[in-house]
Amino acid sequence: QVELVESGGGLMQAGGSLRLSCKAPGRVFSRSAMGWFRQAPGKEREFVSTISRSGSVTYYADSVKGRFTISRDNARNTVYLQMNTLKPEDTAVYYCASDSQILTADPSRDPASYDYWGQGTQVTVSS
Repeated sequence: QVELVESGGGLMQAGGSLRLSCKAPGRVFSRSAMGWFRQAPGKEREFVSTISRSGSVTYYADSVKGRFTISRDNARNTVYLQMNTLKPEDTAVYYCASDSQILTADPSRDPASYDYWGQGTQVTVSS
């Protein structure tokens, strides 16, 4: 059983910032691309951002580009999602995930590529 532990969610006013963290076991984190996904009520889970094993490649959903920043600290086995200029439409449960089977430096935007998932952390943005 691999446990990814997210933290940092909460309630924020529109325009504010939050930083999500996700810690994974070292044996998984070191070989994994790491991603963030989110799911709003009544909607499907959607891609938010991903980062390669080395941290040199990152991708973002168009809806968060320029506002969110993904990063990783390989010494702490932790991936972060800095969320700035939050909007009410960012309200969702945010999930951290690891793609431990990746063989390239190009992380995937497809949730089906990710084999381990966190329990999710709620982010609520009020208008």
